[in-house]
This record gives sequence, C-alpha cells and structure tokens, in this order.
Amino acid sequence: MNNSRHGTLYTVSAPSGAGKTSLVNALIEQDLPIQVSISHTTRTIRPGETGGVNYHFVDETKFLAMLEQTAFLEHAKVFDNYYGTSQLWVEETLAKGIDVILEIDWQGAAQVRKLMPDAIAIFILPPSKAALEQRLTGRGQDSQETIDKRMSEAQSEMSHYVEADYIVINDNFDTALAQLKAVFMAQRNTLAHQQQAHQTLLKDLLS
Repeated sequence: MNNSRHGTLYTVSAPSGAGKTSLVNALIEQDLPIQVSISHTTRTIRPGETGGVNYHFVDETKFLAMLEQTAFLEHAKVFDNYYGTSQLWVEETLAKGIDVILEIDWQGAAQVRKLMPDAIAIFILPPSKAALEQRLTGRGQDSQETIDKRMSEAQSEMSHYVEADYIVINDNFDTALAQLKAVFMAQRNTLAHQQQAHQTLLKDLLS
C-alpha cells in the first residue's frame, strides 16, 4: 500500500498573551508528524538558547546574502534584527510527509500565503479582552502605559483574524488544544490527502 503523502504547511498567529506557543508546544508533544520551523535570525543568542534549536543564529551579512538568493519564505525586521523562514527547509520537510508549523504574525502569514497558497492559516484568540490584559499584566512588573501599549498592539493584531481558515479560542487550555489537534487530523483526511496517501488501496478497491 502506498502511504506516501505530502505534508501540509500551517501558519499559527496570535496576539501576545493568547497562549500560542504553549498550545503549539503541547501539540508537538503529542508525537504527531509535525515540526515547528526554526527561524534564522541576526539577533544575539541569549543565555539558555541553543543554535539550531531556538533559532539559526547568523550575522547580518549572511542573512542579507540569503535574502538576495530568495532563500526565505517570509522575513521581517523587528527591533533592528532580521528574522526569516528557510523556504528550502520547509519544502524538504513537507516532501517527507511531515506537517510544518510556522509561528508568525499576520504579516508573515500573508507573505507565506502568496508563495504557498495551499498553506492553512490558524488564528488563536483569547476568551476576552479582560483575560488578555490579565495575561499581559503577568507578574505586575510592567507599567500601565506598557500594558496599554501591548493591549493596543494586540487589538490591531487580532483584527486580522478574518484572514485565517481556522479560529481557536484559548479559554480552557485542554479544549483549545483538542480543537487545534482536530484541525490537523481533519486536514489529513481530506480527499486530496487520502488520494495521495492511499493510491494503491483506492485503485484496488475499485478494480
């Protein structure tokens, strides 16, 4: 039986404080054939980080050379540092039948959609503005001005939920995780994927 299948590319976006990274990490721990893309960045490595695990750390010259070679599926400059997703790595991983998750903002997701229209966009939202503010307040070390600014940025980011294919509301963590997993499981059972994965079986059943 031919079980070869092509992986699916997913973009997962959310405002800061919505719990995106925790949900994605919990999904990966369920031992599904999914990998999270490791971005290239020009920022300095921080204590506790490992090159090739947290990020691929490169200098600006190397990054700009890769950019010139159109090596990135999407890229952005944030606070004087560059970040980018390797297009070659994504394509090679998908070709092995492994799904790929890109944890990126709505702008990055839009860049990816232009180059790879089949990508599935997921947006994670908080259950309320009050809950989001509570999460952003965190340990109470930030000023109200900083929290207000973060809330304003989050609201701007959340307005782009309409560009996603799926919305997950992170109210109860376990429920949100089950909903996120359901998106991946359903995608694997679409007609196109099953035709690709079970060509021999389907041909045999109808012969």
